Amino acid sequence: MLGNLKIISGSSHRQFAEDICNHMACELSKIETVIFSNQNMLVKVLDNVREEDIFVIQSSCPPVSDNVIETFLLLDALKHSSAARVTAVLPYFPYVRSDKKDQPRISIAAKLMARLMQTAGANRFLLMELHSHQIQGFFDVPVDQLLAVDVFCNYLKRQDLSDFVIVAADVGEAKHLGRYANRLDLPMAIIDKRRLGNSDTVIPTHLIGDVEGKHALIIDDEVASAGTLCKAADFLKEHGAQTIRAAVVHPVLSGTALEKINSSSLDELIVTNTIPLGNKTDLCKKITVLSVAPLFAKAIQRIHNGDSISTLF
Repeated sequence: MLGNLKIISGSSHRQFAEDICNHMACELSKIETVIFSNQNMLVKVLDNVREEDIFVIQSSCPPVSDNVIETFLLLDALKHSSAARVTAVLPYFPYVRSDKKDQPRISIAAKLMARLMQTAGANRFLLMELHSHQIQGFFDVPVDQLLAVDVFCNYLKRQDLSDFVIVAADVGEAKHLGRYANRLDLPMAIIDKRRLGNSDTVIPTHLIGDVEGKHALIIDDEVASAGTLCKAADFLKEHGAQTIRAAVVHPVLSGTALEKINSSSLDELIVTNTIPLGNKTDLCKKITVLSVAPLFAKAIQRIHNGDSISTLF
């Protein structure tokens, strides 16, 4: 029999963990993280966790390597503190885009992260919108993947969707796009693009479908440097789209992403709070942030109670 539910947050996105606790009417358990002068790290759990059901919340964001190491140490500390079960709650999974061996002599880093976290002490995982669904096969323990489709659709349904068309950012997103098209009863289009080597440079080449005179809504799982997204927006504008919006789950927004978005044809960028944004919403007024903390709170409670979470997505 599992003990009480306890939620612990790493350093990466404490506000997200606090939002989850607020929705669950519980307190965030305390830890202490110390970085010594030699850059070694110590993580100490300050509350008793013996025979408890623990949920560790940590997202992948800068400093990525420090946050990954903190996650390993925290999971290991809980394992050696006799926690009954430890669930790693990772809203944005580290190295999620490194999910295949598409070049010689490279690491499948997403699988490595999965194996290391299991070795450290994670008994199960709660994730959101993996870059590809096969990543779930990298784990040897239960994995629950949440989807942001209902969060986005509930926001979009409050608007007039006349003359809207949903656009897949690439061919690989087309199947995922069907969930949005069915819920919103909208037509679809697909951008065919080409990536140049290992860079973030992607060039849209063809458009499958019609956006002329319509309001385009791009759907994607993450936006990093925003080069691909902004080129897609400009590409749609060239093909006659009236306005261009984008609904993207994970707002990595690295490098000069904000400057690119501000100067692009994109009218609105709708994202979730799986990654902390800091002052980025002040620097780019086109960004709208939707919270997925309530969704995670429901999933955590259902996992603790042994209930199905399939109704959440």
